[in-house]
Amino acid sequence: MAASENDRVGSVETRGIEPVPDTERHGHASQMFWTWFAANISILGLPLGAALVSFRGLNIWQAAVVAVLGSFGSFALVGALSIAGKRGGAPALTLSRAVFGVRGNAGPTLVTWMSRLGWETINTTTAAFALLALLDAAFGIRRNTVLTVVCLLVFIGCTLLISGLGHATIMWINRWASYVFGLLNLVVIGFLATTVDWGKVFHAPVGPVSSMVVGVGMIAAGTGIGWANTGADYARYLPRRIPGGRLVAASAFGAGIPLVVLISLGSLLAAGEPGLASASDPVSAINTMLPSWMSIPYLIAAFGGLLLSNHLSVYSAGLTMITLGIRVRRTLAVGLDVVVTFAGGIYFILIAKDFYGPFITFLTLLAVPINAWVGVFAVDLILRRSYDGAALMDVGRSSRYWFRGGVAWTAMTAWAAAIVVGLLFTEASTSATDVWFSGPFAHSWIGSNGLGWVVTLLLAAAVYALLRRLDGTVREEAAGQRAQQPVPSAPAARETS
Repeated sequence: MAASENDRVGSVETRGIEPVPDTERHGHASQMFWTWFAANISILGLPLGAALVSFRGLNIWQAAVVAVLGSFGSFALVGALSIAGKRGGAPALTLSRAVFGVRGNAGPTLVTWMSRLGWETINTTTAAFALLALLDAAFGIRRNTVLTVVCLLVFIGCTLLISGLGHATIMWINRWASYVFGLLNLVVIGFLATTVDWGKVFHAPVGPVSSMVVGVGMIAAGTGIGWANTGADYARYLPRRIPGGRLVAASAFGAGIPLVVLISLGSLLAAGEPGLASASDPVSAINTMLPSWMSIPYLIAAFGGLLLSNHLSVYSAGLTMITLGIRVRRTLAVGLDVVVTFAGGIYFILIAKDFYGPFITFLTLLAVPINAWVGVFAVDLILRRSYDGAALMDVGRSSRYWFRGGVAWTAMTAWAAAIVVGLLFTEASTSATDVWFSGPFAHSWIGSNGLGWVVTLLLAAAVYALLRRLDGTVREEAAGQRAQQPVPSAPAARETS
C-alpha cells in the first residue's frame, strides 16, 4: 500500500498520537531492522563489552555468547512489544491508556518522558564533545565557550530537522545513514582490532557461569530494555497483515548484528585497556587509543551514531509529551523537547563540574518504573485482541478505557508493587562514598549483579496476570474487545485533555 501524503520522505508528518487508519498503512518489517541497526551502530557499544571482561571476568568467547543472548534477546522483546503498534496504529504510551486507564497512564508516561529527556541530554553533550574533539583534530580549533554552544546547536539542529520531519524521513535516514556510518565504524573497528593484545585474549581464564548470567542481564539492560517502550512508535504505520514474528526477527537482528560486533570488540580491547570499562567519557577514552589520523573518521562515526540514536529518542519523546496531555502539534512537541535538552547540555558542559555520574544515577532510578511498565504492558499485549482507536483518544468519562475514575487499578497496583520491590534491589550512587539511594537488598547477589530490573519486570507481569482475572472492569473491557471489530483510527478532535 502506498504511503499517504502525511508520511512521505521530506514532508512534515502532521499526524500526532491518533491511530493510523488502515488506508494509510504501508511498509515492510525490514523497516524495523534498519530502525534498530541505526540506533546501535555507535562506538559507545565498546564499553559494554569491556565491562564483561574487566568487571565480570569473562573471556572473549564467553563475552561473545553473552553479547548474542543479551542483544538479540532484549531487542526481540522490543520487536514483540512493537506488535502493539502494528495492531493499534498508535504510539506505545498512547496504547498504554488501554492498560492503565486514561488517567492512570499519566504515571508511566511521565516517567518515560523524563527518561527520554535524560538520555537525549547525554547524547547531546557527548556528541558536542565529539564534535569539539573533531574540530581540534581536523583544524586545530581549540574548545571555548562560544564554540561549545555552536557544537550543541549543530547537533540539536540535525536532530530537530530529522525528528521534526517525522516517521517517513526517519525510516529513510536510518537505512542510508546506516551504510555510511556503518562503514566508518568498520574502518575504526578494523584499526582497533590491530591494537588488541591477542596473547592476553587467548590466555584469559574462563569466568564463572554466574558471571555470564549477570552479563546477559547487564547487556540487555544497557541495550534493548531502554528502547522497549518505543518500538510501537515506529511500527504503527505498518500494515496489520505483517506477521508479528517478522517484527521480532527484524528488531532482534537489526540491533543484534552491530551490537555483537561492537561488544565483542570492546571485550577484546579490555585485555589491554581495562580502564575503558569505567571511563566517564567513553568517546574520549577510545579516541586516546587511536593515532591522530584515525581520530577524524572515528569522531565522525561517533557523532553520526549518536545522532541516529538521538533522533529516534526525540521523535518518541514528542509523542510521549502529547500523550501526557500537552496539547501541541507533534512538530512543536519535538521542538520543545530539543530546547530542554539544549538547556541541559549548556548546564552540564559549561556549569556542572560532574555530569555523567549524577545524571546516569538519576536515570538508573527511572529505569525501575519503566521495567515495571514493560512487564504489565507485555502481559496485556499477550491477552489483548484489539485496541479501540476512538477510546484511546477520548480521555473523558465516556471512554471505554475510563475503568474506575480513569484508572485501571489492576495495572496500577501491579506497576506500583513492582516498583517498590525493584527499588529494594537498587542502589543509585556516583561512587562508593556518594550513595543517593540503597535498597535493603541492593547488596544481595541479585542486587549487586544488576539483576533488579529482571525481578521488577517479572513481578509486574506476574502480579498483573493474577489480578487481571479478578478485576470486573478489565473483564468488561475484554468482553467489549470480543464483541467489537478493531477500530484502527479516530479523529483527533476526540482528544479532550
